[in-house]
Amino acid sequence: MSPTNNWPSPIPVYSDQIPADPPDVQVVTSGGQRIPAHRSVLASASPVLESMINRPRNHRSSSPPTVRILGVPCKAVAVFLRFLSAAKCREEDLDKYGIHLLVLSHAFLVTQLKQICSKALTERLTIDNVIDMLQLARLCDAPSLHLRCMKLIFNNVKSVEKTEGWKFVQDHDPFLELQVLQFINELQLRKKRRRRHIHEQSLYSQLSEAMECLEHICAEGCTSVGPCDVEPTKDRGPCGKFATCEGLQLLIRHFATCRKRVGGGGCSRCNRMWQLFRLHSSICDQPVFCRVPLCRQFKMKAQEEKKGGGGGGDDERWKLLVRKVVSARAMSSLSLPKRKKELEEDHESTRDDISIILELEA
Repeated sequence: MSPTNNWPSPIPVYSDQIPADPPDVQVVTSGGQRIPAHRSVLASASPVLESMINRPRNHRSSSPPTVRILGVPCKAVAVFLRFLSAAKCREEDLDKYGIHLLVLSHAFLVTQLKQICSKALTERLTIDNVIDMLQLARLCDAPSLHLRCMKLIFNNVKSVEKTEGWKFVQDHDPFLELQVLQFINELQLRKKRRRRHIHEQSLYSQLSEAMECLEHICAEGCTSVGPCDVEPTKDRGPCGKFATCEGLQLLIRHFATCRKRVGGGGCSRCNRMWQLFRLHSSICDQPVFCRVPLCRQFKMKAQEEKKGGGGGGDDERWKLLVRKVVSARAMSSLSLPKRKKELEEDHESTRDDISIILELEA
């Protein structure tokens, strides 16, 4: 579009979406260059520009009103005005003026451009510029860019500490340094809690599988151990949970022949077996028909302790363990196809993990 009357030659700003009317406002940049623009376009795109355009002037003049946009390169202002008109921003403009456009979009409350610039700068983050981007994100209130900067710093702490930007922050911005260090510490603690939670859930799932194997062994038999009135079948195929079944069978055979198990003391392996029997009894909902040894006895003992008001802190810990194992069993049943493959891969370490759990809960 050619300039009209005495308007200066404009920097290319608009697309073919500009109004047909001639420009009626001038945008003055830091270099003193004047860019013609349309009042309606600026006012509809930015409430800040609308306020600047509509503010009363001290004296009447035939010249069009002016809006000053200072502090950024002239071409960045031209790209900014182009976006206000066409709602588009080219990649090459984001490469050159992304930082300036983020500042302008924040200052003039252009939300759409601010989101575009935040995303573009996020994709262009490097170890060398991450501190500068972090400061910019804080000043321009860009939370998504701020978070990505923090995560990049967390994942590359040693490299970031060697940059000039980090040295500048240490010397001149202790508050930002403290904020970064607090974020790193919090994220480390969160990752530790998450790893611990995943590990605990894995152990509870393995205990749940041990309960299934115990019922399976005592009801049907497996390999060389079976119910007291039934011999294990020799032509039986390999058990789907062989590692867990094998570990339990070793414990059962030891429990049946150990002389130290009477009274529940002296033998750590027998104590583990006692705990497995007790855990099964706490979970079992059919004690009358259950073929697992001591199931009914543990049920009756628990009822007597409940009537007598016994238990205390240890009883609460045991109830918590029971709830966790029941929850793990329910979750396992909901995702059985997926869990089956995972459990098969972890069978080799199952027996040791069960021993660790029982020692921790003892």
